Amino acid sequence: MKRPEPIQVVKQRRDKALAALVDGVPYIQFLGITFDRRGDELTGILHYDDKLIGNPMLPALHGGVTAAFLEVTAIVTLSWSMLWDDLEAGRLEPEGLTHETLPRLPKTIDFSVDYLRSGLPRDGYARARINRSGRRYASVHVEGWQDNRERLFAQATGHFLMPQRDA
Repeated sequence: MKRPEPIQVVKQRRDKALAALVDGVPYIQFLGITFDRRGDELTGILHYDDKLIGNPMLPALHGGVTAAFLEVTAIVTLSWSMLWDDLEAGRLEPEGLTHETLPRLPKTIDFSVDYLRSGLPRDGYARARINRSGRRYASVHVEGWQDNRERLFAQATGHFLMPQRDA
């Protein structure tokens, strides 16, 4: 019987895979989005920066930034779910994980955003729930909040074309 890996090794493999996934997309860095990982659950974090303000009179986050944040959270969550089984089985080696060696990201088919209130000049958080994920198509719902998880400032539903996996 194979002995379980030390938890540090498991966490390192997970963190390296997530970093390879996120660091390969310059727009994610430009917006200042990071991800907090707890097991297989991801929370997107939009770190506040003055450049994200769309209306300085309120001030409020730009609607395009809000939509991009929710869409990035959906895509990264989908990609993370695709990698999870290989990652947990040890089929992905941390040393070989780069943006080039990971599967391609899902492509957006459509993305509909509901702006529920103004995004305040502070950090935002988002979590995606995968409603359906098949070989070719996925449906995802994303919720974004700031200070209170129960007071959403935006939510979205998206449909994505899944990348073809190698046989």
